[in-house]
Amino acid sequence: MPAATRTAAFFDFDGTIIAGYSIVAFLKERVRRRELGPADVARTAVSMAQSALGQIDSRELIARGMHEWSGRSLADLEALGERIFATELRDSIFPEIRALIADHRRRGHIVAIATSAAPFQVGPVARELGIEHVLCTQLETRDGILTGKSRGPILWGRAKADAVREFARREGVDLRRSHFYADGDEDVALMQLVGHPHPTNPRPRLARTAAEKGWPVQRFASRGMARPDAYVRSALATASAVPVFLGALAMRALTGDKREAANFMIGTLTGISLGLGKVKLNVTGEEHLWSARPAVFIWNHRNIFDAQIVGRLVQRDFGAVAKKELERVPLFAAASRFMHIAFLDRSDSKAAVAALEPATRLLGEGISMLVAPEGTRVAGKGIGEFKKGAFRMAMAAQVPIVPIVIRNVDDIGSRSSGTMRPGTVDIAVLPPVRVDDWTLRDLDRRIAAVRQAFVDTLRHWPAPQARAAPGRRRS
Repeated sequence: MPAATRTAAFFDFDGTIIAGYSIVAFLKERVRRRELGPADVARTAVSMAQSALGQIDSRELIARGMHEWSGRSLADLEALGERIFATELRDSIFPEIRALIADHRRRGHIVAIATSAAPFQVGPVARELGIEHVLCTQLETRDGILTGKSRGPILWGRAKADAVREFARREGVDLRRSHFYADGDEDVALMQLVGHPHPTNPRPRLARTAAEKGWPVQRFASRGMARPDAYVRSALATASAVPVFLGALAMRALTGDKREAANFMIGTLTGISLGLGKVKLNVTGEEHLWSARPAVFIWNHRNIFDAQIVGRLVQRDFGAVAKKELERVPLFAAASRFMHIAFLDRSDSKAAVAALEPATRLLGEGISMLVAPEGTRVAGKGIGEFKKGAFRMAMAAQVPIVPIVIRNVDDIGSRSSGTMRPGTVDIAVLPPVRVDDWTLRDLDRRIAAVRQAFVDTLRHWPAPQARAAPGRRRS
């Protein structure tokens, strides 16, 4: 048995790594598929109410839940877990937890999940986060069919603490040097096992214990239900579009200058949206936004807010490329009256190429273009494959490509979120990429090199630079 010299960071799952409870997503899916009838839903609701009132403990609640899966194929349940991860659970992972896990890895710590959840609930999230060690409640099967019982103890409360203690003994982990992050009242026993307890989004009893013992409490609000003021600020930002559009119309009518009207509209709307959203931009390489214009500005696309951020950075004299579905969204339809937006039908490649032709001509007239080369919002931290449209435009117009790498826009909103949350977004603007000597023959290789620059920048983030004096204009 190895000597206990290693340090580990243990993370609870529901309420700690993800916002809310994963089993709720599975129940909703079963109701949607009509696998649960009214009587099943009522029975589940009664069990949850009994647990909330203290009439049954969580072990009993979990046991009843496992019984509901009796007779199901384990393979089907694992496939269901992957689908629910892709549609709901990936977006519910706290960005702050991703950062904590990365920090522990940098420090050479073992990272593990300790949870009462079942493998089909926690497994996909563990793989997303690159966590190899998962201590969870195992399910009993016979010939691949669930019996409705656990194989071994349900890892809740003391049983979870025992499992962590056994893991530490097996892996040579010194618990006195180790960390534990959890939200549940039942996790006090495990908190007392480690040298560095971290109550995370703690429930009432755990919060009281933390206050008594002086444990540092962490609360994350970047996932789950947004604070009421976030909805108010989002509504105000949306409502502000009406007077801004009217102002732009008036400016265009009085001056006849469509471009300046567009600049006024975009600058004002993005300023109001990010200001009301309490979003700050931490920009490195800002000078590259102005060193070569016109240009094709490209960025890694994660949610509906990063396009606003890029518009705020570029500031003026630009158009954009967007998916055709957005043409029916009133905000985009109104914006297209002032600035050129090439709406692409992604299902029709010939029509998409034709839609880019006017945008390419505008590049020759001094109008930059904003394009997300991945073509859609990409989940997770990786970089999707780049489509060729942005690069063909740059080649045809002989203008440079300016890569804008965004590191943590997920902090202000998940992939599917429509409400902006406060936060600071890190941005690295890379030097313009000249395309003068690019050819169609080497286009794939050139695109791959630009994409790799995004990957490398995210992996080795540049050191911050001194900021320009407030109010300084660039031309």
